[in-house]
Amino acid sequence: MIRSLFVTKLYEAIIADDLLNDLAHSIRSLAEDDEAGQRWSSEHRYAGYTSYASLNDLPRRDPAIGDLAKLLTKHASQFAEDCAFDLARKPKLDSLWVNLLRGSGHHSAHIHPHSIISGTLYVEVPKGSGAIRFEDPRLPLMMAAPTRRPDAPEDLQSFVTVKPRPGLLLLWESWLRHEVLPGSGRGERLSISFNFA
Repeated sequence: MIRSLFVTKLYEAIIADDLLNDLAHSIRSLAEDDEAGQRWSSEHRYAGYTSYASLNDLPRRDPAIGDLAKLLTKHASQFAEDCAFDLARKPKLDSLWVNLLRGSGHHSAHIHPHSIISGTLYVEVPKGSGAIRFEDPRLPLMMAAPTRRPDAPEDLQSFVTVKPRPGLLLLWESWLRHEVLPGSGRGERLSISFNFA
């Protein structure tokens, strides 16, 4: 008998197109108007625009993002239930930021401290957009573990890559290390990332 231990869950859902159109408009408007975000993106060599360090009130500022925040809270509550979290209250949206990533832009591997659930919604995904890649959290502890065959099942791989598509919502536990791989296209990939505490 073989049992699976210490499962890492990745939540996937699809968000309706009508909301995606409004969110795309919001992201592009913010990218044009948010001078502080433009400066931060430039100073940190972000290949495009992010509101990560400039705007912390997007659900109140923008009606479409406000609608999304309500929807994300429902999904986060479901994911917390699926993970059997023993919480005193439902997960609360702690931060949310928009991203407009151009061409071969990427984001190095990282985690989201001080949160319990993190995620991304893909709003527009042009051909050649970089995928998101998740790292097995045990990887630094594997010492002399042999590499896995390329045909090994996904749950035995050291890295799992998810190809983005419009409307794809992903949620994961915030300690799970992830990165955005460089894209090969020339378009703008629009996404919204967030944390729940």
